Amino acid sequence: MCTSIDEPTVYPSCFAPGKGDMTYLQWMIHGWGWTLLVALVALVIALAVGLVIGVMRTLPNRAAVLFGEAWTELFRNVPVLVQLFIWAFVLPEIFPSLKAVSYATLACVGLGLFTSARVAQQVKAGIATIPKGQRYAGLAMGLTLAQTYRYVLLPVGLRVVLPTLTSESMNIIKNSSVAYAISVPELIWTSIQAGEQTSAHGTMYFVATVFYVISALAINRLAVFIERRTRLSTAMGGK
Repeated sequence: MCTSIDEPTVYPSCFAPGKGDMTYLQWMIHGWGWTLLVALVALVIALAVGLVIGVMRTLPNRAAVLFGEAWTELFRNVPVLVQLFIWAFVLPEIFPSLKAVSYATLACVGLGLFTSARVAQQVKAGIATIPKGQRYAGLAMGLTLAQTYRYVLLPVGLRVVLPTLTSESMNIIKNSSVAYAISVPELIWTSIQAGEQTSAHGTMYFVATVFYVISALAINRLAVFIERRTRLSTAMGGK
């Protein structure tokens, strides 16, 4: 039982109000919940920012393209763990107001921006697969550039890259494990702490592995469902 812990300040999730009698399995499930929460929030950030950056990289504007390229290269080439450390320990020293922000929130932001670079790359690739004639046709019909992206390019481009976006969604679940390094009580953090208390490290890591597999499979099945519902009736230029 978690109540055997002598230092509650080290294991905050075990001593949350109403959870003093939590079993180790319940504690692991609690950590799994944190993993899913961090991954979900980070995914929303990644998709929103990545969509904007990806579109910027395809605009007929050199400044927008350069900014998008710089963003992508910066966040894609710095290891995610280093980025989390910067968000948690470096930026709060530069901007003291960030010291009031929880590590879980900073982990969501750091992981989300890291993944946004990868999403931007996929969005750019999806738009690049569309024949340029469709963009010109949209503009010729009187649509603005923004409307052309909204009604012509993005609906098709995003469907093309849906499988790769699914992979990024699965990766963000796995990458959320680095949040343990800044003391976010997610699945790996609880696995390590429970393993140290019980000396059953193998069992705890096996349970964590099962939770990760369940999460990945759930995302995969959801993506397959969405892909079937949004599948293009005809291939680009095909029959």
